[in-house]
Amino acid sequence: MESYLASVRLRRELPEGNYLRELGPVRYLMEGGVLSFDRPVTFLIGENGTGKSTLLEGIAVACGFNPEGGTRNFNFSTRATHSELGEYLTPARKRYPRDGFFLRAESFYNVATNIDELDEEPSFSPRLIDSYGGVSLHRQSHGESFLALVQNRFGGKGLYLLDEPEAALSPSRLLTLMAEMDQLVKADSQFIAATHSPILMAFPKARIYELSETGIRETEYRETEHYQLTKRFLDDPERMLRYLLEEG
Repeated sequence: MESYLASVRLRRELPEGNYLRELGPVRYLMEGGVLSFDRPVTFLIGENGTGKSTLLEGIAVACGFNPEGGTRNFNFSTRATHSELGEYLTPARKRYPRDGFFLRAESFYNVATNIDELDEEPSFSPRLIDSYGGVSLHRQSHGESFLALVQNRFGGKGLYLLDEPEAALSPSRLLTLMAEMDQLVKADSQFIAATHSPILMAFPKARIYELSETGIRETEYRETEHYQLTKRFLDDPERMLRYLLEEG
């Protein structure tokens, strides 16, 4: 498929003293780096604090999504905690998606609340929740509501940005998510996801960008620390635990 979002770059330099300049991925972009999205699925990975969520949020805002998540039609705000990175990014689009959603684990509760509040307004018809499976997302577990969103609201021909979707999902439900993603890719969709999950990273033919203090680099699945550390642990958990606990 031809990407909806082809790449992002900085349109202008961030001002001196802005904390975003301390992030390796932002420095990479400030030095003229371009982040290319030429595959249906792209993962942003890296240690905590390297800027995965900040970068994904900036991309989402630059593409017209609400910083707290949802579709481009969501405009609620519970607390303005997002960075201004999106104001400095230029997205290069090859074509425009029919559908789209920005899913972030930390504020999905707020998205669910906004849906319920809109449906309580007498003038709001048809019910918005019907597009999400018909049952309030607050009446489902966190994982169930995530999957209800993907299975009912994601309609194909879309650009979907996911921030740590594995946070609410068991391993089996994570496999279900991958199957849903595969069907959506076949329905002409594009995914960009920030993740720590070595299961999710195994999605076939996905591009993996590793974010670090030094910048951004492309890497292969089996070269990621997530895969290597998880494999070493599962191959011999007793040895790993003995080393960790005895050394501790």
